[in-house]
Amino acid sequence: GLKPLAYLRDYSFKSCDPFDELLLGPTYCSQEVLARNNLDMSEIGVYEIHEAFAGQILSNLTAMDSQKFADEKFNGKRVGKVDMDKLNTKGGSLSLGHPFGATGSRLVTTAARRLQQEQ
Repeated sequence: GLKPLAYLRDYSFKSCDPFDELLLGPTYCSQEVLARNNLDMSEIGVYEIHEAFAGQILSNLTAMDSQKFADEKFNGKRVGKVDMDKLNTKGGSLSLGHPFGATGSRLVTTAARRLQQEQ
């Protein structure tokens, strides 16, 4: 009789060049999943992005909304701007912590609970 909180419909993972692209996986993966599902950022209800450190999340937010980055990496298709009112509203990995081996589970669980509470 249990009801799922959410369904995971798609995912992506990327290995990035540690010299030029260190920790830009969220940008590459977001672009891939959005394109594959014919979605744009305005259609996303909640954002849970792991931040290894503050500069990492700021780099991803900048890259996602950068036309120059899109021209160089995504044939001109920007990922888009993240609505800051929807990003890590319960706190992110810097405030909540990110135990090794459990960060992904924490992100998915937090996103699922937020979808239930905020939609």
